[in-house]
Amino acid sequence: MEYKFTAENFQAEVLESGQPVLVDFYADWCGPCKKMAPVVEEMAGRFEGKVKVGKCNIDDNMEIAQKYRVMHIPTFILFKDGQAVDTHVGSLSKAELESKLQAAAE
Repeated sequence: MEYKFTAENFQAEVLESGQPVLVDFYADWCGPCKKMAPVVEEMAGRFEGKVKVGKCNIDDNMEIAQKYRVMHIPTFILFKDGQAVDTHVGSLSKAELESKLQAAAE
């Protein structure tokens, strides 16, 4: 299941999560974000129960994007124990994203 992270649930769903969380910072108007969407959705299903995978719309949640210095999209940030531990700016191949999630799940 792909999560939708917002200002209302970010603390509980991401920062207080008992498992690693990958947040895809995106915008509806972003071409590369749209291209990544099916890959992110597939990985959300594949890693369900091991890593939370979801999206955070920067236009609707600017304060979160500013806090984590998201300047370009897509930006992927991996959180563990409430801390940002890995950041990738730009598109990823399916294999690259899967590798990051596999490492986080271990």
